[in-house]
Amino acid sequence: MTVRSRPMPGTRQRFEERARQVRRRPWRLAAIGAIALVVVLALFWVVAISPLLAVRSVTVSGLTDPTERAAALTAARIPMRTPLARVDTAAAAARVEAIATVDRVAVVRTWPNTITVEVTRRAPVLAMKNPQGQLQVVDATGTAYETVAAVPPGIPVVNATSASPDPQGLLAAIGVLTILPADLRGTVSGITVSSADLVTLTLGGVTVVWGGSSDGPKKLAILRVLLGTKPGTIDVSAPDTPVTR
Repeated sequence: MTVRSRPMPGTRQRFEERARQVRRRPWRLAAIGAIALVVVLALFWVVAISPLLAVRSVTVSGLTDPTERAAALTAARIPMRTPLARVDTAAAAARVEAIATVDRVAVVRTWPNTITVEVTRRAPVLAMKNPQGQLQVVDATGTAYETVAAVPPGIPVVNATSASPDPQGLLAAIGVLTILPADLRGTVSGITVSSADLVTLTLGGVTVVWGGSSDGPKKLAILRVLLGTKPGTIDVSAPDTPVTR
């Protein structure tokens, strides 16, 4: 005869509790999922829809002129009371970059309610006259970006042998200025650009025929030596056979 042993009361209770937990698990998972969905929807509403994190102020940094700050602010066209997360910062930056005097722009969200337009203005390295006779400043990329009434302090003027300087010639002149150390660059009072291969500088009272942009360090070393001889003209366009007069 087979005798079946009955489960201990404690064991039966554990089995029943485990069975109840298994039956409750889908409901628990569903409840957790519902709570998570509510949290996500609430966060989405706060960030993308509600006025809690909407634009309340727009500031412009990097420009000192009030007129230029106002122009950048107008070009950015940041819609007030729009949630910060929905502001198209790339489009706003592109609109400000279209301003001729602007070099670079970053449009930054500053939570909870501010947009900052960070502007880097173009810096002049040369000045020249355009075909209409107006004085313009040129930046390091060779771009003439602004008409001015007078040459900014320390900026040399380009004289061209044609009505308008050749773009490659302008870049060659800028390259020469880049090679010159600060002590010599500060004495440049004028530059004549005949072509990209013929750039002539006026350093104080000395005319320097530089030529093209090649062999810059070699030309500079020779120029340093020959300036000590107090000539009126130095020609380093062919640095292996320099000439002074």
